Amino acid sequence: MHDDDEGPPPAFESSRRLTGPNRWFSVPAVALTPLGAAAADPSALSGWQQRVQALCAALGWPAPQTHVATGAAGTVLAFVPPEAALLTATDLNEWAWERAAEAHAPLAAQGFALTQPACDDIDAMARHFRAKTAAEASRPLQRLQAAAHAHGLPLFDDDDSVSIGIGSGSRTWPRAVLPLPMDVPWSQLHAQPVLLVTGSNGKTTTTRLLVAMAEAAGRVAGHCSTEGVVVGGQPVHTGDYAGPAGARAVLRHPAVQFAVLETARGGLLRRGLVARQADAAIVTNVSADHLGEYGIASVEDIAEAKLVVAHALREHGTLVLNGGDAVLMAVARRTPHVQALFDAGRVALFAHDLAHPLLQAHRATGAPVCGSAGGELVWAQGDVEASLGEISQMPLTLQGAARHNIENIAAAVLAALAGDLPLPALRATLAQFGAAPQDNPGRLERWPWRGATVLVDYAHNPDGLAQLLQVAQALKPVRLGLLLGQAGNRDDAAIAGLAQTAARFAPARVVVKELPQMLRGRALGEVPALLAAALHQADLPAHALQHEPDEKAAALALLAWAQPGDVVVLPVHTTAVRQALAQVLAQGTAAGPGAETGDVSAPTRTG
Repeated sequence: MHDDDEGPPPAFESSRRLTGPNRWFSVPAVALTPLGAAAADPSALSGWQQRVQALCAALGWPAPQTHVATGAAGTVLAFVPPEAALLTATDLNEWAWERAAEAHAPLAAQGFALTQPACDDIDAMARHFRAKTAAEASRPLQRLQAAAHAHGLPLFDDDDSVSIGIGSGSRTWPRAVLPLPMDVPWSQLHAQPVLLVTGSNGKTTTTRLLVAMAEAAGRVAGHCSTEGVVVGGQPVHTGDYAGPAGARAVLRHPAVQFAVLETARGGLLRRGLVARQADAAIVTNVSADHLGEYGIASVEDIAEAKLVVAHALREHGTLVLNGGDAVLMAVARRTPHVQALFDAGRVALFAHDLAHPLLQAHRATGAPVCGSAGGELVWAQGDVEASLGEISQMPLTLQGAARHNIENIAAAVLAALAGDLPLPALRATLAQFGAAPQDNPGRLERWPWRGATVLVDYAHNPDGLAQLLQVAQALKPVRLGLLLGQAGNRDDAAIAGLAQTAARFAPARVVVKELPQMLRGRALGEVPALLAAALHQADLPAHALQHEPDEKAAALALLAWAQPGDVVVLPVHTTAVRQALAQVLAQGTAAGPGAETGDVSAPTRTG
């Protein structure tokens, strides 16, 4: 959000480098989100494209691939420059848009400020940007890039560092003091298995499950996720690291022998992918979440963004897709680079049921599939089948009640096998992973509490919440209690949709929480009011609704309300609150049913 004290804003919302494969291109690019009346004017958009092409020609750059994306979520202007000139290209992109928008209507009259020279002379601007390109160019980096390519090794660079190889087969140097190719210890550098995990729901669970499988096979695993960066079971960074910074931290860590990278929507859209030599890439599912950001207006757009991970696969890498997700599969089939993987037999499909028609048809082509059959999880390829064990005995499935985790497990199995992990390690992991809350903190944790059952999860969108509440229903509660809240960066319809999903399951008590740390442009109390209004409209009785000023107070209020036989569902979105609740729940478990432990005497506020 622009501060009025800083002066007028520019005529674009964001201008950024896409340093890897991205939604628009399989190679690095630059993208800009224009603002103002000109952003919807075809002549202005055409003017932008013409100026980009003319200036690239004047600079002697290859003819740029340009892309104009327009839709309900706004416009995006992107093009492919030389990779060594991405910074210069962001300025060029801004200049081309500002001059095209100025020709539509004066920017100053619209309240916009210029960021680039107000000059329409192509030759003059070519001299300007040629000087910028020369200043940006790094001959030492270009030499290393060429040498790494000749050795068949990945190179990762950012504003501070450059690395070659992966994990224990990598070396990292400060960007300011790069070695000559002859001084690089090439014989010590090599790649390691790399798996990518993306999707709307289930990413972190699938990532952690893959890490456990790798560790069971004796590998030192490193992973990044929305919870942080962990190597060999030890935290390296905490916080949301499901983007490029987390990926580089794992890929460069000298102990890593097996890398699993949770790849979130935000990083894909803002910066593109870091890894480009992955052994497998998973798309768990797609659902309506974060609509309206970075040109994303529909679930189909989300599927397109998630399928960018297919660009990161090495020559024989495998794309793992949810064959039971109709939207994902429809978009995958009409996406050329994904269809090419289908044609090459490099797509593996999973679903809850192995008998799903798409899985059966895919299996008939000789490609791998995974799903449930006869109470067991089964991997199959052609006429060959292998059981991974009884689903009811896999703790992560809660005796089979957690259908979504059966899909997460099936996805992990396919990716793990593509990463050359042995089948016995997979079976051993599935037989025990999820039995203890610390296996998968914050994701479908199940706790006994004074005769009730408590489920702690991260469910943050309608589909994730529906999956969680379906598990709760399968536990046959006497009463169902629910914690409900949302971050402020969803639109009103999305917030109402979350409440409508909750109301479908007829909870006996809903405690609406405020998330003061996640207002994200909303006023205090605004999101709870929207949730309460939607619950009221969905006929939730007034006596069933309770308000609390923060997440911890709301969760404790539900624990105080719980009685034997109840199921209490706690979608918790802040790590500190989750850790505090774990202590309360562990104390209650240790003390036994009926024990009065933990601070659960939160005041009741109904409304």
